[in-house]
Amino acid sequence: MSLFGIVLSVHVIIAALMIGLILIQHGKGADAGAAFGSGASGTVFGSKGSGSFLTRSTAILAAAFFSTSLALAYLGSNRTGQEDIIDGISNTPAAQSSDATPADLIDSLDTQSLDGLKPEIEKGQEAGVSIPE
Repeated sequence: MSLFGIVLSVHVIIAALMIGLILIQHGKGADAGAAFGSGASGTVFGSKGSGSFLTRSTAILAAAFFSTSLALAYLGSNRTGQEDIIDGISNTPAAQSSDATPADLIDSLDTQSLDGLKPEIEKGQEAGVSIPE
């Protein structure tokens, strides 16, 4: 696994942890709801005690997320490879147009391949379907 892949994996894990920590945090508007009897003021870490731990953890993860973002930008800009997608396409010549008409193409068909269709043609004629010659 390349260094780019490792930093990208760490970046995704940090992003998931940040989302989780931000969703756990106690919002400022929750105290107003608790005053009117909603009972949601007591959270996992208590009503006031969680602020410093969660805030500090979120700040550390935000700094790590910022640094991995910069590292990914640096590693992504220094990757070796093709300069342009168009350069990777092979230069195959376009299909040559022929001057043959559809009638010429039909005339060039092998008549032996049409011999296998004779039973189908006969069935069609029996059913009253006219087949143009």
